[in-house]
Amino acid sequence: MTNVYVEPRPAAKRFDTARLAAWAALPLLIAAALALVLVPAWVVHPFKPQTREGLELSYALRGWSPLMTVALAAAAVALVVWMWRGTRRWWRKTLLVLALAPLLACAWLARQNHFEWMFSPLARAAYAQAAEASFVEDADMVIAVEVGGERVAYPVRLLAYHHLVHDVVGGTPLVSTY
Repeated sequence: MTNVYVEPRPAAKRFDTARLAAWAALPLLIAAALALVLVPAWVVHPFKPQTREGLELSYALRGWSPLMTVALAAAAVALVVWMWRGTRRWWRKTLLVLALAPLLACAWLARQNHFEWMFSPLARAAYAQAAEASFVEDADMVIAVEVGGERVAYPVRLLAYHHLVHDVVGGTPLVSTY
């Protein structure tokens, strides 16, 4: 009978449900933070019909998002710190750090007014006499102002892109908005 050397079986890797749950929780935290920030931006979308329910949801999320995104980011940081200690592979540690990026971005974005980014006041408005304003059609709605005998009209279709026009009418400074 010949003796044959047999390599001992390596110990089976321990299945750690807590770590697996933590890895599964990170994408859920990211998805929740993204939803808090992106849903209001999607629902309150300029120049498309909006429902009352959608606006209520959007305003509710905008109200809660600053606090909730910080709470979600804090939970993710706690998970990452806990998972970091038991993680040996460099690419997993990289994934842990990368998972924090969207959460921290959402915490910052929840405190921004992204609508102001879309609609900036018109810096140098150009004006035309009514007879020369061929870009204004008869059916266009306008915001009309008369001060001290001077009359101006701001076409809503054009004003909608900037939301604010600073002007002086009849010697009085004003802001026309829509």
